[in-house]
Amino acid sequence: MSQKSPQKVTPLMKQYNAIKDKYPDAMLLFRVGDFYETFGEDAVSASRILNIVLTNRNNGGERSELAGFPHHSLNTYLPKLVKAGLRVAICDQLEDPKQTKTIVKRGVTELITPGVSLNDDVLSRNSNNFLCSIFLGSKQNYGISFLDVSTGEFLVSEGSLEDIDKLLQNFNPSEILISKKQKNALHDTLGKQHPFFYLDDWIFKTDFSLEAIHSHFKTTSVKGFGVQDFEEGLISSGAILHYLSETNHFQLEHINTISRIAKEDYVWMDRFTIRNLELYHSSTPGAVTLIDVIDKTASAMGSRMLKRWLAFPLKSEYKINQRLENVSLFKSNFDLQTEIRSYLKQISDIERLISKVATLKINPRELLQLKNSMDVIKSCMLLLRKSGHESLKTIADQLNSCDVLRAKIDSALSDEPPVNILKGNAIKSGFCEELDDIRKIAFSGHDFLNEMLEKESKLTGIPSLKIGSNNVYGYYLEVRHAHKNKVPEEWTRKQTLVNAERYITEELKVYEEKILTAEEKISTLEQQLFHELVIWTQDYIKVIQQNAVQIAQLDCLSGFAQLAMERNYNRPIINGSLELNIKEGRHPVIENQLKAEEEYISNDLYLDQETHQIIMITGPNMSGKSALLRQTALIVLLAQMGSFIPASSAEIGIVDKIFTRVGASDNISMGESTFMVEMNESASILNNLSGRSLVLLDEIGRGTSTYDGISIAWAIAEYIHEHPTKAKTLFATHYHELNEMSKQFERINNYNVSVKELKDKVLFLRKLVPGGSEHSFGIHVAKMAGMPQFVVQKAHKILKKLESYRDLEGDASLLKQAIQPEPQLSFFNMDDPLLEEIKDEILSLDIDTLTPVEALMKLNEIKRLLKPKAKK
Repeated sequence: MSQKSPQKVTPLMKQYNAIKDKYPDAMLLFRVGDFYETFGEDAVSASRILNIVLTNRNNGGERSELAGFPHHSLNTYLPKLVKAGLRVAICDQLEDPKQTKTIVKRGVTELITPGVSLNDDVLSRNSNNFLCSIFLGSKQNYGISFLDVSTGEFLVSEGSLEDIDKLLQNFNPSEILISKKQKNALHDTLGKQHPFFYLDDWIFKTDFSLEAIHSHFKTTSVKGFGVQDFEEGLISSGAILHYLSETNHFQLEHINTISRIAKEDYVWMDRFTIRNLELYHSSTPGAVTLIDVIDKTASAMGSRMLKRWLAFPLKSEYKINQRLENVSLFKSNFDLQTEIRSYLKQISDIERLISKVATLKINPRELLQLKNSMDVIKSCMLLLRKSGHESLKTIADQLNSCDVLRAKIDSALSDEPPVNILKGNAIKSGFCEELDDIRKIAFSGHDFLNEMLEKESKLTGIPSLKIGSNNVYGYYLEVRHAHKNKVPEEWTRKQTLVNAERYITEELKVYEEKILTAEEKISTLEQQLFHELVIWTQDYIKVIQQNAVQIAQLDCLSGFAQLAMERNYNRPIINGSLELNIKEGRHPVIENQLKAEEEYISNDLYLDQETHQIIMITGPNMSGKSALLRQTALIVLLAQMGSFIPASSAEIGIVDKIFTRVGASDNISMGESTFMVEMNESASILNNLSGRSLVLLDEIGRGTSTYDGISIAWAIAEYIHEHPTKAKTLFATHYHELNEMSKQFERINNYNVSVKELKDKVLFLRKLVPGGSEHSFGIHVAKMAGMPQFVVQKAHKILKKLESYRDLEGDASLLKQAIQPEPQLSFFNMDDPLLEEIKDEILSLDIDTLTPVEALMKLNEIKRLLKPKAKK
């Protein structure tokens, strides 16, 4: 029996397998002719994600799945793959198939991952796309770095697990690099839900990382960046730079600095607070967040910077007031504000455009957009200087009009260049004499031939000379037999016709060669000239990046002014006091959602460390306690970002930390209950209090039994009151027993969100007034929610019994007594809904027309209603 010979692999698949082996974690888009093809498991995934046809092919006898799409559709399909969380390796043909008789050389020209992309269709216009790296060092100190390759921003920090959690929430990276060795440890502490990618352990070594950093920045030290103390942080930074080289990203001149995230300069908010306040994201799909409401920026750069300002509110009184002053200037000068915003809307995303210049991925139309944006920036500079305000002049002085660059691009690029350089007409006439000559040959051939014909006719004296062309001889001169004796000796006869002879000349052959190669030469020369222009533009990377920062800041400040004008926001007073005094404050998001005819009920609030350190807020559910807590935090946040606020006025002593514990949320994936999450968050607050902290606690203790809850809530409030920091605190609760605390603790004050009781309903007035509330009105809320009438009435009865037993001994038995079964139903107990129903049935009967059978049936129906169900 003959042995089965091994299946032969085709040269193409052999080449594919060799390249695929180098990129096992990526989907390989393999260029074959005019298509990008995928094979095997990649093809199955591609067909599912892209909704393209999955077929099979026979590769040397082996059947393999195949799916592909036209190469010109790459920008359509690539974003879908990356957004699905895939790494995509683009494998192109590295030589012209016409120039080789063997298989075309191919190689991966770019590896695109969720965290590393320059493709506009993959990136979000208004958000950064951060690649992150985390390294866990000794003593549980974490190093963390963030890089947005599309903008060149490179940030590094170090800290505790809480610090890392907060930064991940702020930056929301698309991809996180960690060591394979630390995989389990980081999964345990950070959770598995993050988009991790695992690298070899040797990459996360101090020497290797420093070598990568020094090599990239061409330095021998990182002291110039002010990050020399971040040992673990620098290890994470080195891993990012290594990853860029591994993903075939080498043109990285736009990544020219690395900055520290200076925690001490910004308001501290833990991840719970960022989540609870719904600054950028909401757990409710489609919900409006704070950034949705306050983002009035006109440019993508401004929108991205605003998110950063929200993530890092300032603690510097001077810097905050600087921003507020500029917002005031724009708000009070309508013409200036209108003109500035008009300019901002005309400026393209120069931050990402200059990154494309650095990576040689910019196209002619984008380079013209860069130049046009610089034209607008020059106009902006003149306007700011003309305004007469020193602070605006300072911004103008930090802008650069890049006159030489603008002139160069203007002279080189045509007025309407194509997106693709291969389309032609990207370079302006007059910029390159050689290009102009070739274009003249290619596009002015008829005129050239007429001139040649006229010249030759005069030289030879042949009046009926003609020029023509065919596929065999190319261009030729045609002479009638009557004049063939006048043909010069240097002409070469090629064809004899009945009435004429056809000749070629050296000049015609040279011209023909020029014509045949002109278009190819034009394309090659245009590409060369454009490439040189892009390389020349790279000298302006830093200057344009600085312009981008200034324009983004200007956009944010102008956006704040626009927000203040549209929503009636006012300037807060920011100082170094320890007071918080808000007059007629409003919740920015809730107010934004109101209908035009509705008015938001504003509230005053005062906190200090002498008399009003803790405000205990009671009131019914749905009355607005949680909204009041959140609006206080959001007003402080907006003020310390440098924005005007939704209040008639406010005096805000600098806050350095904002803590919130609001809402219930199970962390089932980590095996934690609502109560455990609540206690974890509360413990984090109590362990990190400072004298300038603002603490917002909502319904502490509700995740456990009533008496446990009251005890815990009381103990937490007492701890904060007695703590030497005297942190300013709002404490919303439905435990009315906590109102007793104001009698024992001098800096605790009782307030309630008022309601108005009518005969059979409750009106929520949403106004904060002094004094505690005695009722929760929970049963009223249940009724409003559409709870069945029986449940509402039963709850009323139990509540009345509990209230009647309130002064008796033996609290533990109250609920037991209140829920004792009712005595057997009696027609004298007519408040029971079942008996009310039976009564209505009997009274509605028309006895005069009722037959005996109908009467028996009705009686049987009533009996069934009253008869208790038999126990199984």
